[in-house]
Amino acid sequence: MAINRFKTILAAGVTLAAMDVSGVQAQTGSGAEPLGNAEHGAELWEYECAACHEMGRGAENGIGPHLTRIYGRRAADVDGFTYSDSIERMGRDGLRWTFRTLDAYIENPYALVSGTRMSYPGLPDAQDRADILAFMRQFSDMPANIPEAEPTARRIEIELPPEVLAIRGDREWGEYLASECTTCHQRDGAAMGIPSITYWPEDRFVVAMHAYKEGLRPHAVMQNVARRLDNEEIAALAAYFATIDD
Repeated sequence: MAINRFKTILAAGVTLAAMDVSGVQAQTGSGAEPLGNAEHGAELWEYECAACHEMGRGAENGIGPHLTRIYGRRAADVDGFTYSDSIERMGRDGLRWTFRTLDAYIENPYALVSGTRMSYPGLPDAQDRADILAFMRQFSDMPANIPEAEPTARRIEIELPPEVLAIRGDREWGEYLASECTTCHQRDGAAMGIPSITYWPEDRFVVAMHAYKEGLRPHAVMQNVARRLDNEEIAALAAYFATIDD
């Protein structure tokens, strides 16, 4: 059964902390196997990962943590990022990111970490996952080269006037307005079929809402919600969800 596979992978991830990540191959249960095509992985990264994650020189935390040097790293170990309780607990229990555990997580995040806030449905194609992991490994295997690499920053969805991005939202007003949002989006960050917006950076939240407002993001319900909000209200919601537990 699938769930047994993920339990096996998790157990392996806990015990494979010393896995070799210095070469161009990944060690799996059947021996050394090529990771994949890093060039194709770079293309897939832009569509599958770059909306939430950065890697490379100057990479920062955003909707998700930066993934520079992720191979061999303990889960939930990036400073300054607020993780779900579930993945923090798994990190404390010994989960480390290796080829096997990353492959399982990308295939089905909820199967490996049931309470994850990562709003990603998973990537079923094994070769595509291998290609993405080959690309990601370039930022772990050769740390000396990382300063020379351009950051794989997320795409900018919409250009907003500086004065819109400069609005400081009223958090209390945002909490009041959030009652409509939380009919679908869970305050605790759970993301079972509906993306989590808990702890989103304010600027990213504002950009996303304006992208819905302008019709650049294709979701009819969110477009209708965004079009009812003015700039101050969007900023207020951004301030609330960025600091929801404060």
